[in-house]
Amino acid sequence: MTPTTTSSTPSPDAPGNTRNPHPRPAKAGARQWLGLAVLLLPVALMTADLGVLWLATPYLTADLHPSSSQLLWTTDMYGFMTAGFLVIMGTLGDRIGRRRLLLAGSVGVIAASLLAAYAPDPQTLIAARALLGVAGAAVLPSTLALITHMFTDARQRATAIAMWVTALSVGIAIGPVVGGVLLDSFWWGSVFLLGVPVMVPVVLLAPLLLPEYRDPSAGRIDLPSAALFLLAILPVVYGIKKLAEFGPQATHLAAIAVGAVFAVLFVRRQNRLAAPLLDLRLFTHRAFTGALLTLLLGMMALNGIEYLVPQHLLAIGGLSPLTAGLWLLPGAAGLVLGSQLTPVLARRTRPAHVILGGLAATLPGFWLATQPGVPAVSLGLALVMFGIAPISVLGTALAVGSAPAEKAGSAAATGQTAYDLGLALGIAGTGSVAVAVYRDEVAATAPPGLPADALASARDTIGGATDAAAQLPTALGSDLLTVARDSFSTGFHTASLVSAALAVLTAVAVAALLRHIPPIGSSTEP
Repeated sequence: MTPTTTSSTPSPDAPGNTRNPHPRPAKAGARQWLGLAVLLLPVALMTADLGVLWLATPYLTADLHPSSSQLLWTTDMYGFMTAGFLVIMGTLGDRIGRRRLLLAGSVGVIAASLLAAYAPDPQTLIAARALLGVAGAAVLPSTLALITHMFTDARQRATAIAMWVTALSVGIAIGPVVGGVLLDSFWWGSVFLLGVPVMVPVVLLAPLLLPEYRDPSAGRIDLPSAALFLLAILPVVYGIKKLAEFGPQATHLAAIAVGAVFAVLFVRRQNRLAAPLLDLRLFTHRAFTGALLTLLLGMMALNGIEYLVPQHLLAIGGLSPLTAGLWLLPGAAGLVLGSQLTPVLARRTRPAHVILGGLAATLPGFWLATQPGVPAVSLGLALVMFGIAPISVLGTALAVGSAPAEKAGSAAATGQTAYDLGLALGIAGTGSVAVAVYRDEVAATAPPGLPADALASARDTIGGATDAAAQLPTALGSDLLTVARDSFSTGFHTASLVSAALAVLTAVAVAALLRHIPPIGSSTEP
């Protein structure tokens, strides 16, 4: 077993590092690369889980009969809980050891996956997804922090992080395909069982291949800070989600206000503590702050449309789960290609220029995804994911590389919080806008003579419209399905426009905050 490490020399030429240059750190060897392979397994699982959930949505809807609100919570509860607990778990890993936290999170993923697979009702499934989010929050920052510790050379670290992002892509690629095969043969809960065979090897091999690392100067976890952080972030996320879904209402605005109050209290407490839960001095680095904002906005732009495309292929394209999964492969391929090209380009070109070039490629992708036909939607998603890939690679590298090694856990967790919060807000915001447009369109264009209960079901979800149409006379049911599909397409097109606007906003943030960063591995001072 690898002995515990308590200190490490940070890479002097890491992106965003403002210290004077020192001799280049030693290159990683075979053991580190084998350890990286182990770390990539849970990373791939996290996105595979999202992909299979998107395809399983119509099936669990037919079996568990969730409301539209419960369906949205089932989808984005994982992202919300992960975002809420990432900073807490990242700081905990700095204190108890990152490998130890990875193992605990892996066991938690196995348990939560089993609970989700056999959930008897929507409430249990949502609870299982929440537990999976907490366990995922323990796993994800551990993987990034261990990569930072294992790969101290800036170029090797960028390559390792690019492989980390590629693992996300592989999860996106295999998730729908494996999920489609499982859904064609088994019940919807089988897709959640993917977590068991993936995480068991991690539990067995991590003690053999991964080093342990903890911050030697870390104190105890400040429990009041952890509580204040959760009370700050969760009400804000909830308020934004409901605001986008139902429009301005007093309770939603109040939730955001309550979260803001607790955020102020959290910041004040961190400034008074000798060992804060989140070291706010990290935000004095321009590269760190810019990287977080880029990750947040970029993932919001991506995930709003990415969440809706599988439903579009199933509901509008009329595809089976397996066929829909195959049409999602070009999107995953785009993310893989963009992830692998990014570190090569960033060695010769400023990271901001690479990110801006990728964002430019997303704009025709958003437009193409709104055009009729399955091939257009698939190719549009591929362009969007190709263009967003530099944000995933360089945003993460800049956030982690800007921090000293002993704070890598906190930096990785904070960067991952921005990443996952962006994904969750993409679903909650852009996805909820699509739902609101869908509901308004169905109500405005519903065929005359439609029973009130059928209209209520149709306005809830497109799956509800399909179920209601099956209970109606043939002609009326056909008219209802046409209305529902046209309404879903309108909501999807609106979500694409919102996502494109977010991509433009991301470009503005990158140009303002990251243009000073030199190419990765450059000896030029940023």
